[in-house]
Amino acid sequence: MRSSLSTAALPLALLSSLIPSALAAPNEPIGHVVARELMRRAAPDSPSGNYAPATVDCPSTKPTIRGAATLSPSEVEWLKKRRANTIDPMMAFFKLANISGFDAVNYVQSNSNNFSVVPNIGIAVSGGGYRALMNGAGFIAAADSRTPGSTDPGNIGNLLQASTYLAGLSGGGWLVGSIFANNFSSVVQLRDGQPGSSLWQFSNSIFKGPEDSGISIVNTAEYWNDVVDQVDDKRDAGYGASITDYWGRALSYQLINARDGGPSYTFSSIADADNFVSADTPMPILVADERKPGETVISLESTVLEFNPWEMGSFDPTIFGFAPTKYVGSNFSNGAVPDDGHCVRGFDQYGYVMGTSSSLFNQFLLQNTSDTQLPSIVTDALVSILQDLSDNQDDIAEWQPNPFYQYNPDSNPDANQKTLTLIDGGEDLQNIPLHPLIQPVRAVDVIFAVDSSADTYWAFPNGTALRASYERSMGKMANGTQFPSIPNAETFINLKLNQKPTFFGCNTSEFTSGGNENAHIPPLIVYMPLAPYTAYSNVTTFTPSYTDEERNAFIQNGYNVATMGNATVDAEWPACAACAVLSRSLERTGTDIPAACQTCFQRYCWNGTIDSTPVGTYEPQPILGLTTLNAAVSIRMSAFAWAVVGTAGLALAL
Repeated sequence: MRSSLSTAALPLALLSSLIPSALAAPNEPIGHVVARELMRRAAPDSPSGNYAPATVDCPSTKPTIRGAATLSPSEVEWLKKRRANTIDPMMAFFKLANISGFDAVNYVQSNSNNFSVVPNIGIAVSGGGYRALMNGAGFIAAADSRTPGSTDPGNIGNLLQASTYLAGLSGGGWLVGSIFANNFSSVVQLRDGQPGSSLWQFSNSIFKGPEDSGISIVNTAEYWNDVVDQVDDKRDAGYGASITDYWGRALSYQLINARDGGPSYTFSSIADADNFVSADTPMPILVADERKPGETVISLESTVLEFNPWEMGSFDPTIFGFAPTKYVGSNFSNGAVPDDGHCVRGFDQYGYVMGTSSSLFNQFLLQNTSDTQLPSIVTDALVSILQDLSDNQDDIAEWQPNPFYQYNPDSNPDANQKTLTLIDGGEDLQNIPLHPLIQPVRAVDVIFAVDSSADTYWAFPNGTALRASYERSMGKMANGTQFPSIPNAETFINLKLNQKPTFFGCNTSEFTSGGNENAHIPPLIVYMPLAPYTAYSNVTTFTPSYTDEERNAFIQNGYNVATMGNATVDAEWPACAACAVLSRSLERTGTDIPAACQTCFQRYCWNGTIDSTPVGTYEPQPILGLTTLNAAVSIRMSAFAWAVVGTAGLALAL
């Protein structure tokens, strides 16, 4: 049972090593940089000082549940700064893209005070365990102007800095969560880590624990003893514990660069970080699904919830409300804390939020209870929990008290449940966290949807996540959202839509047909599927550990997916990505589509063609057409090992 390490206990030399020099101004004293950057981290904000939530005095205006018809006042105010802050990096992105015959830089600059014109960009990173984290990391690295080489010709640097929202679920949520838990660090910084830190050290599985000492612990027994003690703290404070508590705690050691994985770090503390307050970063969103008591099949009618730094809740017509993330453990009833009620802080523990979004991996933990690396104290704790659960409830995260207790009882079928039961955000097959970004109130124009789903036998995506979101948009849970038409799996494979970027929703007439010219136009979806460019990164979702070489190769492959191999596959890809960003804005303003963009849309937009020819085993070859393998392992072995494709003359940033 340990609290987060105080910065005062660390010597300046060590603190300096934790701060990237690129963040310092010329000749700026390192002490100033240390002070500034440490203030920007997610914080050990739990009042208990440990993993357990704690009762606190309510603020003078007690927290309440608000309706979901609008954005929160906090998000609205933040957007005023964030949208303005995206202007310069967006112009840099367009300058790099260099759309032939169209001055996109001037287009943005001349409309820089009109955010109904300036494109509003979102990025969504799918689930899929470590495979999704590493492939998604490659995309984020390519989009991040801080990555060496990302602003060279053929790249897409500054796309991240130009984005308003960054959403993740399950493995993609680990990526998003880790970035924001660690001072909005770049992927390169997270990948390379720090001496003595277990950050992104995936060679030791979470069952064994971190290898290095320093700010981490030193052996498996101590590691798991600490995890159990931390969860016991929560239980002793009067809160229920689920397997997700153990999973989230173990996961944090690899994802949060703080002692013992930051047991007192909270997700809501992001809202107080200097760089988030000043809107210098996108807004992070994690996604989970609600599971009704006794439910065994998660359908598309399940309620989808989001976690952001200010709120957790849902736009769906069931809950249709949001609770303040900081006070989510308070005993709300019918949308308010009763006069004799109390307020709670710390329930939004950072690892627990990430674990909730990835609770499918509870089964991963359970499958290894016989692993000799797990001490008996852990297996005993898990068995004790399992005695209170049916086999069909292994994947739950228990949020008790239910913040939406007795809230919207006419539409919320679980309003009388004192526990809100949440599960992995991809269990309803919507494995890309598009739901928060297609809400009309957010007015997103384009979503770069990074898909690392294991839809096929050999763990490649085939558009299942997109189809799930499309099907949901046609049902009663749509609640005003729309989504582009998506073809079947056979079409994805036969037309190779899952081997290259593909745009969905290019023809907006599909949303305005039937005379409804004022219908909401959803974002253009830029589908970015995992495919083998320079590595077979199609490892199984439950593979628990990776060498540094494997990790780096998979991130590199994701970088190549994002850039189409530094535009070696298509020299016009950066311009086409820029055209996708501009598409909705050009249409709104009645601006003629540049000829270069028309060519891009002919090349990358799905035009409605269907090819339902039955597909046998899907085994794609490396897209760059390379033949020399640094490690001669076939695609079929990628669930157990990896293969890297080497080439002369292809110098990539990572």
